[in-house]
This record gives sequence, structure tokens and C-alpha cells, in this order.
Amino acid sequence: MRWEASALLSGGPRVRPRIERAAVIRVHGALTCYEVQARRALERTAGGWAVSPYRGCDQACRYCAVRRGHRFLGLDAGGDFDSKIVVRTNVVRRLRAELAGRWDGEHVTVGVAGDCYQGAEEIYRLMPGVVAALREAGAPFTVHTKSTLILRDAAVLAGAPGAGVVVSIAFVDDQVRRAVEPGAAGAQKRLELVAGLNERGVPCGVEMAPILPLLTDSPDQLAATVRRVAGAGAVSVVPRVLRLPPGAREWYLAWLGDRHPGLVARYGELYGGGPDAEPGYVRRVTGQVLRLAARYGLGAVRAEQPLPLALPSHRQLGLW
Repeated sequence: MRWEASALLSGGPRVRPRIERAAVIRVHGALTCYEVQARRALERTAGGWAVSPYRGCDQACRYCAVRRGHRFLGLDAGGDFDSKIVVRTNVVRRLRAELAGRWDGEHVTVGVAGDCYQGAEEIYRLMPGVVAALREAGAPFTVHTKSTLILRDAAVLAGAPGAGVVVSIAFVDDQVRRAVEPGAAGAQKRLELVAGLNERGVPCGVEMAPILPLLTDSPDQLAATVRRVAGAGAVSVVPRVLRLPPGAREWYLAWLGDRHPGLVARYGELYGGGPDAEPGYVRRVTGQVLRLAARYGLGAVRAEQPLPLALPSHRQLGLW
């Protein structure tokens, strides 16, 4: 298996990104925001529908599976994904129109192309309108986030009968978090977020994703994470092993080769067949998590089960 970071880190002549032809560009500190008018708000997925106010994410998670989408905008899947955020400024208006028209009553997942409560949301405040539109339409929906900013909208979420939240907490080792999720809140803050949402009447589960092979998959690490998730009062836990689709693959493996070169050969074996780890490994690790969840009295969900509190698999979403 081969991987190269050159396409992500190239210092060649600058070609004007495609997104710049259709966007108003505003710079907010370290973030460059491309304000666009979305052609559609709702995107079809294998598990129903998805809506994403933002594309790209300043949490800068090395493993993020949707990095590849930035390439279609003329941006790179590495540093550009982390710092150049597409903001769909008309998403609330489009969402209201589509919920009244093309929506068929199926579940809606919020935030699959970038965390919907990332730093840009503090500037643009799109999520209160998104949540209100879904609530008023009676749509069942799940918000996926790592950010404590969601507490700002807890009252609106609690007033939506079909609403739920999934917080990603794959491990509780903050040293690993600083390396692979440098812009995200630490595990303790996310655990407090889970407790805080449930206390406010917003059902909140945890996605243990992604479990990183050879880095966060030891029995002790898995047990520590499940124990603390259970202690935070999560309503469910969904274990997921790291996936490495194009975009995420190059960016993550370049980091792995730099920081953990001794693991590169084993990753080549685990991911030699494509974006998913070897099936036997996935079954073993997810099985451990399910048994731990039962031990700690926590509702467990297999990753393949199509429940509202689990991320859907989805095709490439629209450009903007």
C-alpha cells in the first residue's frame, strides 16, 4: 500500500479554487469562510437525509472521513479542510422549503460535512434556525458534534420531540486527542456535555468513533472510555473503528508516518483492502466495546444498525 502527502502539501503555483468563483470570502482570524448560497439543504443518504450548514471543520481531526469533499471545491483535504470553511448562509431558508416539499418524513442527520457547532457557528449562528425548522416540521433528527457550543441551543433541542444528540468520544487519553483532534474539546468537557444535555432533557448518546488501531484500542483504553461514558449518563454507545477513505487516508497516514513510523507496516496490513480495517479486527474491537457496555449497564448499539443515534453511511454530498 502506498500513500503520499504531496498532493496535500504541494507548494506549487496557486490555482484559483473553484469555490472562490461562487463565494463571498471573509476572514475571521485563522478561519477563511466561503459564504455560498446552497442549491439544496437536504442531501439523500443511505440512512435518510442529511443537512450540513458547514463544509470543512476547524476541529482539524486528522482522521475526518469527509475531507475528500474539499478537493471538489479546488481546495486540499488537509490544511484547507481545517481552516477554509464553506458556510451555506441560506441553509435555513432552503431547509424550510425542502421540508415542506421534497422531504419524505425520514430521519435527518445534522452535521455530516463538518461539525455544525464548530467555531464558525459562533460567527454565523445558523444552527438555531436549522433546529427550529426541523422542530416545526416535526422531523426526527440527530445532531452530531464534539462541541460544547451546542449547550447554547439546549432549550430549543429539548422542545423538539424528535431530537437527539450524538457526541463523539472515541477515547479519553488527552495526549492522543491533542495529536489527532487538536481543535476539539477534551474528553472531560465532552463527557460533561453528555451529562449536561441529558439533564436538560435532550437525549444524548455517544459514538465511540473512531477507535484508532494500535493507538486507542487496548483493553484498558476501551474499558476506561466506556466506563466514563456510562458514568456521564449517555443513553447509548456506538463503537466504530477508524475508516480511511481518500482524503482522510493521505492526511492521517502522513501524520502516522511522522509520529508513529513503527505502526506504518501494520496499518498497511489492516487497510490494504480499502478504507475499512480488516473485518476480523473490526469484529474483535467492536465486540469488546459491546461487552464492556453491557458490563457497565450502558445501552449498546452495533455500528451497522440503522438507528437515529448513529452516523449514516452516505455518498459524496453536493458541493454547496
